[in-house]
Amino acid sequence: MLYTRRDIGKIALAAGTAARLMAAKPNSNFGGVQIGAITYSFRALPGSAEETLKYCLECGISAIELMSNVAENYAGAPAMPAGVRQPTPEQQAASKQAAAALKAWRTSVSMDKYKAFRKMYEDAGVKIYAFKLPPTMGMSDQEYEYIWNVGETLGANHITMELPGNDELLHRVADYAGKRKLRIAFHTHGQGGDSGFDKALDASPYTALNLDVGHYFGVNGKSPVAVIEKYHDRIASLHLKDRKGPQPAVDGKPPVGGPNMPWGQGETPLKEVLQLLKARKYKIPGSIEYEYDTPAGSDVLTEVKKCVDYCKSALA
Repeated sequence: MLYTRRDIGKIALAAGTAARLMAAKPNSNFGGVQIGAITYSFRALPGSAEETLKYCLECGISAIELMSNVAENYAGAPAMPAGVRQPTPEQQAASKQAAAALKAWRTSVSMDKYKAFRKMYEDAGVKIYAFKLPPTMGMSDQEYEYIWNVGETLGANHITMELPGNDELLHRVADYAGKRKLRIAFHTHGQGGDSGFDKALDASPYTALNLDVGHYFGVNGKSPVAVIEKYHDRIASLHLKDRKGPQPAVDGKPPVGGPNMPWGQGETPLKEVLQLLKARKYKIPGSIEYEYDTPAGSDVLTEVKKCVDYCKSALA
């Protein structure tokens, strides 16, 4: 087969493009510590699967905790109406109908779209280590099965949810995680503490912590380093953010957690946490959770990149 000069040029261009794409794959594993992000960080931006992947690549993020909305929208879930504080009877009826439609969809949908979702992300160099779709007491067993099926299909090694406030839910999710042999990891705000953590972890070998180091420090005023050392083999992932410590009571009001801050401007010992993961070789991914207010003149992706750079520098 003979090629014209134009054909050869096209082949060379295609080869160069493919090489650039291969070289452009992100790597946010620094010093042996996997830094990722929860896709909640991009909540202020358009949130399709393709757009969210683009944000990860632009920020150099190679692993994520995936929020369910991004994945379910891609898979074709029926839309839910926006929540309102005081819904009318008509809005309540519409919401109930939409919830029933979502349940019916979840308990019948094929995993094919989730397989395609995983392939799209992994082909681009982004792994999914956690999936967040919180199971509730009101969900059926079939909906629990759906959550864990999606998590497994996406390649996640744990499901995340808030630390349950009642024992019934704790034991239900713990039992189901044990049945599926895929961990449920509990996200913490100010709740928990050692007694709360122990209770959750004692419920099953398949319960774990999705410890938020910023919330822990911001509410308790204590370094999370000792907590990570104590529970490191039961921590599935961390949430990383920088906060000020607890604020004192004012005018008789109880103390409140310190505000979220740009990284390096708060008081959370983030650097110490990251260096602990590196020094001890803990295989615990750290998820950037972008929650501080975007500074004037900046934007979400610029700030998330700063968080990535902070981690890279701390782990150098």
